[in-house]
Amino acid sequence: MARIAIITDDPGWHGARLREAFGAQGFESRYVSLTECRIIVEPGTLPVRMPSFETVLPDGVFVRGVPGGSLEQVVHYLDILHALKRLGIVVYNDARAIERSVDKAMTSFLLQQARIPTPPTWVTPINSEALGIARRELAAGHRLVAKPIFGSQGQGLQKLESTDDLGRLVSSGGIFYLQRFVENGHSASSDWRVFVIHGKAQSAMRRYGRTWLNNVAQGARCEIAVLDGGLRKLAEDTVSALEMNYGGVDIMCDAQGRYSVIEVNSIPAWKGLESVAKIDIARMLADDFLGLCPDSRGDQAAVL
Repeated sequence: MARIAIITDDPGWHGARLREAFGAQGFESRYVSLTECRIIVEPGTLPVRMPSFETVLPDGVFVRGVPGGSLEQVVHYLDILHALKRLGIVVYNDARAIERSVDKAMTSFLLQQARIPTPPTWVTPINSEALGIARRELAAGHRLVAKPIFGSQGQGLQKLESTDDLGRLVSSGGIFYLQRFVENGHSASSDWRVFVIHGKAQSAMRRYGRTWLNNVAQGARCEIAVLDGGLRKLAEDTVSALEMNYGGVDIMCDAQGRYSVIEVNSIPAWKGLESVAKIDIARMLADDFLGLCPDSRGDQAAVL
């Protein structure tokens, strides 16, 4: 029987739903925090030490959270995931996918390289350069959004609408990330969250923000959305470009009806989506994940 580690510091609703989905198919799972994992380079022992898996490593690792911390700590946590994959263990999503999506600058770069429509974006560590870009864009009639490189749920975002706002422009960890605001031509703000599993868009919701922010965590209202061909293909192409097992793709539409990918989440929540869609995301994720996992780790001794 496959043994599964769910990587999380705060299982909450999503962790519980995953455990239920695995249990319904007869598979055991344990919550594991990356803060409790170690790399041990010593003869005769497992090279990665994980609580609940001290003698035999899991068959599969489902990542639901990577803790924050110092640069060294975060690199260590990602090293654990890299090492597990190197040992032949299924890691879902793996460290490379998380690195691509958690870093908004790299996400924007990879989307542009894959010719996936995304708003013009500027990333710089130089204050004077960021101010110059902002002044130029505002003078041309474009509004801007300043975002932290690392962040989620709409936290730390600023909208720059005029030069009066430039005094509020500050870096995030010494880096400025500026993205042209997508004007939809309506007074109400909205976007789409498309949930993709195994390369296929499974469902989508449209989020209507109380303000210009459309995140559920910021109080946005959700409605089920029809996945038209353009929306579906854009989300699937995005997840493929970032080489993710599953992902949440945030898409906006401008006043001319053109879609743009705003952000990509490699550890997306789905509680909001399930509140409006008749779909069992946890079961679908469990099915896809288990399809990748072997039934046993009989070959594990080879890595000792």
